[in-house]
Amino acid sequence: MIKAAVMGYGTIGSGVVEVLTENRDQVAKAAGQEIEVKYILDLRDFPDSPVADKIVHDFKQIEEDEEIRLVVETMGGLNPAYPFVKACLMAGKHVATSNKALVAAYGTELLEIARKHHVNFFFEASVGGGIPVIRPLYRCLKGEKIQEITGILNGTTNYILTKMEREGASFETVLREAQNLGYAERNPEADVEGHDTCRKIAILTAMATGRQVNFEEIYTEGITKITDCDFKYAQKMGTSIKLFGTSRIGEDGRVSAYVAPVMVGKNHPLYPVSDVFNGILVKGNMVGDTMFYGSGAGKLPTASAVVADLIEAAQNLDQNVEMGWGEEKQEILPMEQTSFRYFLRLAGSHRNKEQDVEKCFGQTEVIELYGMDEFGILTETMTEGEFKEACSRYEGLEKEKGEYGIKQTIRALV
Repeated sequence: MIKAAVMGYGTIGSGVVEVLTENRDQVAKAAGQEIEVKYILDLRDFPDSPVADKIVHDFKQIEEDEEIRLVVETMGGLNPAYPFVKACLMAGKHVATSNKALVAAYGTELLEIARKHHVNFFFEASVGGGIPVIRPLYRCLKGEKIQEITGILNGTTNYILTKMEREGASFETVLREAQNLGYAERNPEADVEGHDTCRKIAILTAMATGRQVNFEEIYTEGITKITDCDFKYAQKMGTSIKLFGTSRIGEDGRVSAYVAPVMVGKNHPLYPVSDVFNGILVKGNMVGDTMFYGSGAGKLPTASAVVADLIEAAQNLDQNVEMGWGEEKQEILPMEQTSFRYFLRLAGSHRNKEQDVEKCFGQTEVIELYGMDEFGILTETMTEGEFKEACSRYEGLEKEKGEYGIKQTIRALV
């Protein structure tokens, strides 16, 4: 029997205990022996809970107990998660975490400590919740040169965009509904501004390249500026708007990575991914496109991924599994060098603006909605830098005429 400790008895931590209890026989068979939770670290007491006798408040009990070989970190955040996880690894304990903030900020250091102490730092649940994607990258796709990873990696934003599309509601209205349903936090900034997706695509990029990625270098744009009017244009164009986290890896090893709302056509594999579900597209140079889809969050799906990590750790109690990335830094190309088509909403009538549009943006497709004092255009492919220059020229022409120019811009993969 292997003794384990769970740090943080919130939604995910309690889910881990539930999975280990409900699937006890399955877990024991897969791990080679039973996994028993000895301690649960939390600030609170749970006097009426079946785990009341396992609750401890002093981390030292876990760190100093040589019987504890496996540790689950589900506290979230960086403090005290980081010092606690680091101490556990240095004490020769395997750690499984669902904490993407921890992995994105300190993954390089923690992976190296795990290697030096012949233990493992696993984090399957940090990206995609219950969707297996980390393990496929270092096992099933180990022989591939990964060329691209694109994902809908945040269920909250995907739910909001789906509701806006289906119901024609505003961002603010749907956000309030998502908060009332528990899909969005009271402070939703990490989700709606794209920070959560940014950390996840940084982790996936590091897994694919074998180099550490600074998530702060990844261009990140959220969904707060997307409007119900944008979806009216998208519907007429046969597209949808999704928040993508994307990483493209060139033959030269250089990486273009970003987080942003993107218009996608019906032929895109991620087009049908809706509501709170996540989808991750991984393209290898030999296998081509592979798709991972499922519940990207939630108590039991995420806990299931954590337990899978515990099982792999139990199977490798005395050795480090080769996975993750090293200390070499991965260069992230400036966003200005990334290419898209671009959708724009422009004030006024296309008939009156046609020459200025062509002068600044070249050949475009025009999209018009009935009764609107504006029109949409879809450009040809150009770099972000070229697009910014074109927008600047157009707004300059409009300013000379005393008119307002660009009302909205959205990148497009159509």
